[in-house]
Amino acid sequence: MEKQRRVFLKLSGEALADKENGGYSLDVVKDVAKQVKESADAGVQVGVIIGGGNYWRGRTGTEIDRTKSDQIGMLATVMNCIYVSEVFRSVGLKTEIFTPFAVGAMTKLFSKDEANAAFENGKVCFFAGGTGHPYFSTDTGVVLRAIEMEADMVLLAKSIDGVYDKDPMKYPDAVRYDTVSIATLVEKKLDVIDHTASMMCEDNHLPLAVFDLREENSIRNALNGQINGTIVTA
Repeated sequence: MEKQRRVFLKLSGEALADKENGGYSLDVVKDVAKQVKESADAGVQVGVIIGGGNYWRGRTGTEIDRTKSDQIGMLATVMNCIYVSEVFRSVGLKTEIFTPFAVGAMTKLFSKDEANAAFENGKVCFFAGGTGHPYFSTDTGVVLRAIEMEADMVLLAKSIDGVYDKDPMKYPDAVRYDTVSIATLVEKKLDVIDHTASMMCEDNHLPLAVFDLREENSIRNALNGQINGTIVTA
């Protein structure tokens, strides 16, 4: 795979968490920052979206409305982006955080022109708050922003090293795909991104790559076109 000009990186909130104490693993986040810096310094424009699963997993029930639950999830992604953005700055990167709703002076209200200007000024752009609406996941949020910002690819850094034909945690004989189509993901109901995001990728010919966040240098390699995981074609 060729090196890309503009790439969106989706980080799993759970993968950034400290497994024992919750919150964040500073070592993991700082390692991500250093890897992104290498590519950003080489001219790759990097957009970052972070899930909120280390704080909130869409908990619903009789005691809480679905809309309110999703709003809590949006705020979790804002907190994650503020923290990770600051760690990125500590290694010498310039950053900007965009949200689809006002968050005081902590973020900028998203506009394509503002985000393009930030990219052209060498900043890593964080896109927090999802789509700004309930009933949409961060999968849909990253795909929507990637399409809108004309990204070449979405990189999904997860706690698993690719896409398998079935759940590798349940089935030891699960086989990892090197390459798989979006259509196959949908047909086999493989749990990579949600259905809405999958359809948007297919309609807009946006490829994905899935790889293990905690593998050594996995983000640096992915940003340089070397995927040790699964490429999802559209």
